[in-house]
Amino acid sequence: MKLWCCLCFTEEDEEERLGRNLPKPMKEEDIFGNDDDGNDERNDDDDDKFWTTETFPARSLRSDGESSSAAAAACSETAAAAGESRDSSHKRAKFYAYFEERHFSTLASSNAGKCGASNEYGDYEYIKGSPLRPNGETCYDAFALMGAGEESSFDSSIVRDGEGDDSDVSKVEDVEVVRMDLTDDLLHMVFSFLDHPNLCKAARVCKQWRAASAHEDFWKSLNFEDRNISEEQFEDMCRRYPNATAMSISGSNLNLLVMKAISSLRNLEVLTLGRGQIVDTFFHALADCSMLKKLNINDSTLGNGIQEITINHDRLCHLQLTKCRVMRIAVRCPQLETMSLKRSNMAQVVLNCPLLHELDIGSCHKLPDAAIRAAATSCPQLVSLDMSNCSCVSDETLREIALSCANLSFLDASYCPNISLESVRLPMLTVLKLHSCEGITSASMAAIAHSYMLEVLELDNCSLLTSVSLDLPHLQTIRLVHCRKFADLNLRTMILSSILVSNCPALHRINITSNSLQKLALQKQDSLTTLALQCQSLQEVDLSECESLTNSICGVFSDGGGCPMLKSLVLDNCESLTSVRFISTSLVSLSLGGCRAITTLELTCPNLEKVILDGCDHLERASFCPVGLRSLNLGICPKLNILSIEAMFMVSLELKGCGVLSEASLNCPLLTSLDASFCSQLTDECLSATTASCPLIESLILMSCPSIGLDGLCSLRWLPNLTLLDLSYTFLVNLQPVFESCSQLKVLKLQACKYLTDSSLEPLYKGGALPALQELDLSYGTLCQSAIEELLSCCTHLTRVSLNGCVNMHDLNWGCSRGHIAELPGVNVLSIGSSHENVHELSEQPTRLLQNLNCVGCPNIRKVFIPLAAHCSHLLYLNLSLSANLKEVDVTCLNLCWLNLSNCLSVEVLKLESPRLTSLFLQSCNIDEEAVEAAVSKCTMLETLDVRFCPKISSTSMGRLRAACSSLKRIFSSLSNS
Repeated sequence: MKLWCCLCFTEEDEEERLGRNLPKPMKEEDIFGNDDDGNDERNDDDDDKFWTTETFPARSLRSDGESSSAAAAACSETAAAAGESRDSSHKRAKFYAYFEERHFSTLASSNAGKCGASNEYGDYEYIKGSPLRPNGETCYDAFALMGAGEESSFDSSIVRDGEGDDSDVSKVEDVEVVRMDLTDDLLHMVFSFLDHPNLCKAARVCKQWRAASAHEDFWKSLNFEDRNISEEQFEDMCRRYPNATAMSISGSNLNLLVMKAISSLRNLEVLTLGRGQIVDTFFHALADCSMLKKLNINDSTLGNGIQEITINHDRLCHLQLTKCRVMRIAVRCPQLETMSLKRSNMAQVVLNCPLLHELDIGSCHKLPDAAIRAAATSCPQLVSLDMSNCSCVSDETLREIALSCANLSFLDASYCPNISLESVRLPMLTVLKLHSCEGITSASMAAIAHSYMLEVLELDNCSLLTSVSLDLPHLQTIRLVHCRKFADLNLRTMILSSILVSNCPALHRINITSNSLQKLALQKQDSLTTLALQCQSLQEVDLSECESLTNSICGVFSDGGGCPMLKSLVLDNCESLTSVRFISTSLVSLSLGGCRAITTLELTCPNLEKVILDGCDHLERASFCPVGLRSLNLGICPKLNILSIEAMFMVSLELKGCGVLSEASLNCPLLTSLDASFCSQLTDECLSATTASCPLIESLILMSCPSIGLDGLCSLRWLPNLTLLDLSYTFLVNLQPVFESCSQLKVLKLQACKYLTDSSLEPLYKGGALPALQELDLSYGTLCQSAIEELLSCCTHLTRVSLNGCVNMHDLNWGCSRGHIAELPGVNVLSIGSSHENVHELSEQPTRLLQNLNCVGCPNIRKVFIPLAAHCSHLLYLNLSLSANLKEVDVTCLNLCWLNLSNCLSVEVLKLESPRLTSLFLQSCNIDEEAVEAAVSKCTMLETLDVRFCPKISSTSMGRLRAACSSLKRIFSSLSNS
């Protein structure tokens, strides 16, 4: 929504408003309330005073650049009158909201070129971006707009003198008037949150906003960095905002502009200059800028580059000369507190700054040792000194500085190869940085030890340092990175909170005493063999890839070892560990991933909730007594032989693949899931003990556990909640204990149980055993056709049946024989009779709950016949793939949605009456296109058809198939990209 705003405060405007039936302007108390407590009367409509809207006949606007709106002209005249007579404390604005954007855009385009508030002025984002606007105007125009006089009054910025007449009034469409009272104080408050680009945008709204946005309070800081501004424009800005306190200038005409600035802006406090040449006259005139407190000069040439520059100012507090080119510099500023000459190219510096407490001369490569010494010692109040990358600094200079600057607390002498700190005493030092100082050795620690107030010590890349032994009561942080000869660390500091030791290949011994250290990370310390810790608050330790750590490390982190609060311990890839024993009441997480040499693991950690053993493939004995684990996966330990677990909260245990596990003692009263797949040595005795101690087990997987026999199955009576039992690939011959004791069983898997006889499942379909059973998997079994027929005939409560690979299974024929539905009858099938008795008998047949039937890879199935009378109304998924001899498929299932006949190479006949079928897979079927077309024509919801590698279906058949089934969305064919 675009806004058109004008001001109206005169009596004539009031009369015009009454004549046009416009809302009455509000008083100030209408916005802020009435303070008179005695006046309690008010109208019912008082709540609507602040926002008042009224719809009145609209006027159309021409799009050819000419204004044809009489209302717009009237409003602009009202704005001009209001600008002359309004009260400065009661400015109010009317906002005409054009909800159809074409109205405002036409109005604005008709005023192009009339004033700075028109659409031609464009966006003001360029103030922070490119120095030039797209039309070539400079950023100065944005400032000039807000300071323009009456010659650019707002009335002419809204509409041009149009050629319209009174007849145009009736053509304006649906203009809604919203009046909002805005005082100068309120605008000032709102605009105080805007930056300069947005202030320039606000100036385009109306005359009042233009005046408010130009207030000097918002332009105390003037930024002319990289601006293409002329000298005259700059002078105009300085005249308009003489009280500016901060200014930034850079560019080619830097010298001219800065001289104008310091001569006209007497209230400047912050001056930032850069990327140019500043002549010496500027520094002479600098004293005239008496209010200046901060001077920043970056990447500039001072003077002619070879002369001495003098900076003399009585009130200057902060001086920064970064990357400046000058031969000599003298600074005489009695109030100067901080000074930076970082990366400046100078050979001499003279300081007369008695109050200077922070000096940065980092990377001043040309400064000689004597000049640095003279500069620093001339500042007795110095607290912080950065002389990094000053390669000429010597120990003598540091000793002089230590004597002259007694309060020095911060020192950065990094990359100073000549210092060794010999005989240097800095007792008040709190931060010391000595990166890449080749002269720092173990002897230097004696000097550092005298800095008893030291809090931060950084010794990165000190290549000759071999050992560090410090007893500093205030040390909080220490860094030792890439010290290639560093071998021994001994720290005693009660408030140490951070330590970083990394890439020190020779480090073999660490001894730390601290009451504040909470986290210790010592990754990839290949030579570390000895670790002694007395850290009462230590909670996290990471010793990953410390390949030389021995079994003695366990005593450090056990109870009594010096880390009573330890919660997390990471020992990943510590390949020298062979026997791990932890006794800890605080340990919560333990990671031993990749510790391939561990053979014995004993954990007595009652609060342990997480353990990682990935890659511990040589583990033979494991004891978790007691632990707080809720789940545990030991399937990644193929050599595990003896296992003992006592976990009161464990609910899931996976032993899949522990092929040599012969002895397991489990005391997990809350255990609900146990996977012992492929535990070939697991005995009946072990299973009986487990079921007795874990009575809440719901899921028990014993696949490929050949040692499990009848005694083991009898122990299942202790599991009243058992719902899933997997006995696949076992040698069982009798399932009677299962039928008798597992009344809640829902899933029974008997894949490849080749020793089960035809009568093994008789209690299931004759005796009514397992009434809650829903899923039965008999894949790759040896049951005969009659046993399967009787099973499916009586167990109508089954929802999922898998008969994959059953070689004794013949035709899947659910037709009708002798007036009764034969669930899987023999070869002779009679058609359904039409007598009343037959219909009555059919209606009494129980409805099958079967939803998913899998007969994948059954080589002897030749015909599948599922008629409507089979009562398979719940069947959703039918998978007959890889049945190589299947020739005929006749399926009538009202709810079938997925049918897979892929790789049924002999299929010739396909009859489908499945109106809800959505996916049909016929990949590699030897079926002709006429049969497919007839089949899909009765599947009105079919979306996906796969006929890839069907030799009798050509690429031209795709169109016929789509015509036969209009619902098809995807046809997969090796001959076409349909």
